[in-house]
Amino acid sequence: MLKANEQINVPGPVRSIARFLTMLKTANADYTESFNSRLPGYDGEVEFLNKTGTGVSPTMDYMFLGRQPDANWLIDQYANYKFKRDPNFNMVLRQNFDQKFSFRMMAEPIKTLIIDVMVNKSFTKEYTELFKDTNSYYGVTNPQYNNPTHANPLSAGGFNISYMALNTFFSTHNPNVISAQFKAFENYREDISLRVAGNNYYWNQLPANKKITDGYATGYGKYAQDVLIPAFIAAYTGQDPQKVNLLNQNNSSIRSNPFSGMLPKPNWNIMYNGLAKTPLLSTIFSNITLTHGYNSNLSMNSFTSSLMYADTSRRSAPSFLDTVSKNYVPYYLVPNITISEKMEPLIGINLTTLSQWSLRFEYKKSRILSLSLIDYQLSENNSTEFVFGTAYKKKGLKLPFTIPGLNNNKLTNELTFRFDIAIRDIYNSNSRLDQKEAYGTGGQKDVTIQPSIDYVLNSKINLKFFFDQRKTTPYISSSPPITNTRAGVNIRIAL
Repeated sequence: MLKANEQINVPGPVRSIARFLTMLKTANADYTESFNSRLPGYDGEVEFLNKTGTGVSPTMDYMFLGRQPDANWLIDQYANYKFKRDPNFNMVLRQNFDQKFSFRMMAEPIKTLIIDVMVNKSFTKEYTELFKDTNSYYGVTNPQYNNPTHANPLSAGGFNISYMALNTFFSTHNPNVISAQFKAFENYREDISLRVAGNNYYWNQLPANKKITDGYATGYGKYAQDVLIPAFIAAYTGQDPQKVNLLNQNNSSIRSNPFSGMLPKPNWNIMYNGLAKTPLLSTIFSNITLTHGYNSNLSMNSFTSSLMYADTSRRSAPSFLDTVSKNYVPYYLVPNITISEKMEPLIGINLTTLSQWSLRFEYKKSRILSLSLIDYQLSENNSTEFVFGTAYKKKGLKLPFTIPGLNNNKLTNELTFRFDIAIRDIYNSNSRLDQKEAYGTGGQKDVTIQPSIDYVLNSKINLKFFFDQRKTTPYISSSPPITNTRAGVNIRIAL
């Protein structure tokens, strides 16, 4: 029995969960998988209950659990004479897979502070092959002909996840100088090469004196795709090259993802509007809002499989060495990889005074890194932007001059004055692997000035006087400076 003034000892984890639930306002998670299989030449019965009454067809897991055909399933069905055995049958087996995950949570740790967190992932893949036995003849049941092949296998798809590369986001970078991150990218290749090779059964079977060439594992040189991608991600996200995730070259099923080790990371938006409630500031401001946001993603939009891939002992690793590049030919080929991130804004401030005067300031920063695995070149786009805006509303403003129709030179309705200015710096640079210099490829400074005056003449007529000037100054001589100016009066009439 609980006595008066007696306290209950609540375990620490329970208290933490309770506090978290009080902060959590909304949370939503969605996960979807979509499969589509086309099996030409399937001769088996497709019924809930087959004619003999012995069970479902084709199989229980296919009918009820959504199992997708893989190599073993196809061979089992073929052995049970569920596929055509005509060597002239040439229709392609096709599978599609679409996977999407999204999570969003909004929390309020303290009153007036709102944190919005987002995580997302998308993966699409299409697989085709010609499944047939070229040695069989229709109607022949000789066991020696039960040896179907998976001819011309081809995979293609795309991958995108929310990501985070903040460790190098604020690093200074001269577009005409090799950056510290790019040098780290080059240096990490040797470590990654040895890690990738250690997972390859065929490399491990090489004689000891043939495993290393110029510091790199044989078959995984400085330009091997499976070396470049993890080294790039480690260098530009600040990860340890010994711990960064490697690509998965296993294609055991339609769900197999070459980037399965790369997990989505959170992005966020933060808003705080509690400063205006402090005693000192509440006498001046009716609203003070601070904002901050971070959005980033890692994408590979067009990977395909290599027709030269071979895995002779079925070890889920490449066994074929390209005679030109001297590298193992991977199953998945990725032409490029992109990291895009932006803080819009890095910091944003919105102020509104008690006299209806508002001020807005935003500092934005973004970066796009695109690595080409065709010409081994990194394209980098960096931009910073400052935005300043102000607006003032006044009713009954007295003018210093006379306008016909107005009494006492005084405006009856509300007049709004706005002034916005934005300064944006953009520069592009290219860095090529194993070259001593980088070079700027473009960039510009944009300055935008936009003052305007709005006046509601009456319930049906609205006047707007505006001026809009945009000036672009390129950083390379191949483009001229451009200035666009617009000015005028807009009259809106509601009938």
